Amino acid sequence: MTARRRVLLAPVTITPSKPLTPSHLKGLLWTDVMYRATAHLAEVSYRYSHTTYDPTEQTLGFWEYLDRAVGRADYSGLTEEEIGELYVAYRAERRHPPATALRPYAEAVERYGWRHPAGERVLEIWASHYARLGLHDPGLTEHQPPGLSLDEMLDRIGELGICLDHRPAGGPVYLDLTRHGLPLRQIVTPDGQPNYLACALRELLPLAPRFDEVVLLYDKELDPDYQLLARVLGRLGPQVRRTPIGRVPIDGRITSARHGNWHESTADALLRACSQEHDAAAVRLGMRLYFIATLGPGQQQSFRRDLLHQCMTRAERLLSAARAREPDTAGMPAALARHRRDHVYVDPYRLTSSLLGKRRPAPPLDLISSVFL
Repeated sequence: MTARRRVLLAPVTITPSKPLTPSHLKGLLWTDVMYRATAHLAEVSYRYSHTTYDPTEQTLGFWEYLDRAVGRADYSGLTEEEIGELYVAYRAERRHPPATALRPYAEAVERYGWRHPAGERVLEIWASHYARLGLHDPGLTEHQPPGLSLDEMLDRIGELGICLDHRPAGGPVYLDLTRHGLPLRQIVTPDGQPNYLACALRELLPLAPRFDEVVLLYDKELDPDYQLLARVLGRLGPQVRRTPIGRVPIDGRITSARHGNWHESTADALLRACSQEHDAAAVRLGMRLYFIATLGPGQQQSFRRDLLHQCMTRAERLLSAARAREPDTAGMPAALARHRRDHVYVDPYRLTSSLLGKRRPAPPLDLISSVFL
């Protein structure tokens, strides 16, 4: 019997400092369908650790701002929108806190797995969104430290001959893949602050050799860093697949959640609106039909509520037809395998788009339930 191949899914994490937006939903739903469909064909691990990325300035700086500007506060009753407004205010400050101010927070994260109460509150809210959306929870609120310390990671890339370390002279550290035609990239500041790429290397360098295929899912804006990351991980043995996912424009504009303006387009608002007219199964399937199949991998189409509700109606029809069919568990692997190319993972766009074909029969309910609900 042929051993099942091993796949690691490693999507970009979302900083727990704001509401989930349509762009966030798209990435989460895309990853969820990939994970659940591929799990029928391979051994799949879904690595999504907030612990790993808490040491970045983006996160620690926000926590420092909260304690400095807000002081002691009870975050347990705040909404994600209220915490998000504080994050917008932090970003509007345009002030980078000194490393000395961030160091106590970084040490608390590294030594004790500590997280600021505001971050804990946001993750608690997100966990409820995951449950309503039927998303697999990869450990949102769990302590999941990376396999390497920062120094161990730098030693490892030094052994690979791709580290340019100026720390002895009081300078930064660079990831050096210039021999491969890729740009020099700073990953640690002169005062010792790691960026997102450094944290990703701490997590993925020890994991990658255990898998046949590593799939990196991320915003298209991060493509330069993920080209570097893929090149490093590919040297460790696995096939590395980059899957950039376009953001969702709102009224024709793509803006970062750090600027706010998410009102009535958050995951919570959309779930509440859709749940008023459709049952839970139709909402879960309809969300996937819209954010994966209708919007596609690019970012050309603006968010449209009318199309989202059309997908809910389409989901209701699909579910009704699927319930009338006989289960076909034995045929599920072949049905899913059709949506792969030269990779092990199942392509969520190809699979989900196949549900929209007008002349195609609805798939059996067991397939829909195991992958989309």
